Amino acid sequence: MTATDRSLDLINTAAQAAADKLAHDVIAYDVSDVLSITDAFLLASAPNDRQVKAIVDEIEERLLKELGAKPVRREGDRDSRWILLDYVDIVVHVQHSEERVFYALERLWKDCPELELPADAKATRGKAAEHARLQAAEAEREPGGEW
Repeated sequence: MTATDRSLDLINTAAQAAADKLAHDVIAYDVSDVLSITDAFLLASAPNDRQVKAIVDEIEERLLKELGAKPVRREGDRDSRWILLDYVDIVVHVQHSEERVFYALERLWKDCPELELPADAKATRGKAAEHARLQAAEAEREPGGEW
């Protein structure tokens, strides 16, 4: 069994929405062969809680506007460190970069086929590592923090 056309439409629209809100490392997996509850997972991350929420809001708005899809469940809003949107056909995980590294969902689903995404979404690959390098370089340039 493979992801349905509806699932692929949802994934591609959600991936583009995430990329438009500057998400990092957007990737999608076809999990239909190993899970009976959904066809695909979309993973994305951001370096801060506010951006995680903005990405989720954009995905939700775009899926409703363009495809008439509403999530049946939304979890993780309180802390905005890992927000899950369950659309039954797909599940979207938007994580703070630290949670993304810690939980490493890619490792869990690495045996599942990766889904083709829009070019903008593919261009987000490696952005988290690039952001971390820039943050580290900036921290080194700052004085010891004494006033």
